[in-house]
Amino acid sequence: MKNGPIVLVEDNADDKDLMEHILNSLEVANKLVWFDSCLDAWDYLCSTPDNPFLILSDINLPKQTGLEFKRRIDADPQLRRKSIPFIFYSTSASPSEVNQAYTEMTVQGYFLKKSSYEDIKKDLRIIIDYWKACRHPNTH
Repeated sequence: MKNGPIVLVEDNADDKDLMEHILNSLEVANKLVWFDSCLDAWDYLCSTPDNPFLILSDINLPKQTGLEFKRRIDADPQLRRKSIPFIFYSTSASPSEVNQAYTEMTVQGYFLKKSSYEDIKKDLRIIIDYWKACRHPNTH
């Protein structure tokens, strides 16, 4: 649902606070649900009655990487049916990781984290505006 929560999987609390501040400054009405590990995010996705608006995930995370997390989502029929847009937002964007994300799983975006507040804000505005306008199974 376009009004569903934004799931943020990010192990850096400062980055989470920054993203939350930017989303608030952009007046994004969607609630931010934050997890510092993929395992906790997985438990939430499997148990929540909510249909999240989108998932923003880092790549380098403890216990399970963002790539492993996305593979696990893709392998689960129930979560695949939810068709939650999944976007990597990471400081890591090696050609190998980007290639894996697009050729081995269903990823809808891969963004390199910017260093400036304004650049991060521009990226988040693009991502949010795109998925608010885009037609996909969760928009009905």
